[in-house]
Amino acid sequence: MEYNEYSSKSRLVALLFCFFLGAFGIHRFYVGKIGTGILMLMTLGGFGIWVIIDLILIVAGSFRDKQGKRVFLWVEPGSF
Repeated sequence: MEYNEYSSKSRLVALLFCFFLGAFGIHRFYVGKIGTGILMLMTLGGFGIWVIIDLILIVAGSFRDKQGKRVFLWVEPGSF
């Protein structure tokens, strides 16, 4: 598995942030998407719809960070 194609951010952390604090966009701040994080904060997660979409993307392994890399690995590389 080539680690360069994946984000260094943890999918588990992003999933937990999205599940518990998704309405505030904390998972978006975590992956470096500050602009959309602020938008989620102002709209309470796009009135809940945006949060559900992000949850599905994170679980499916399709959510991307600011650099466009997939947040795919459940733990951060080198965290063991």
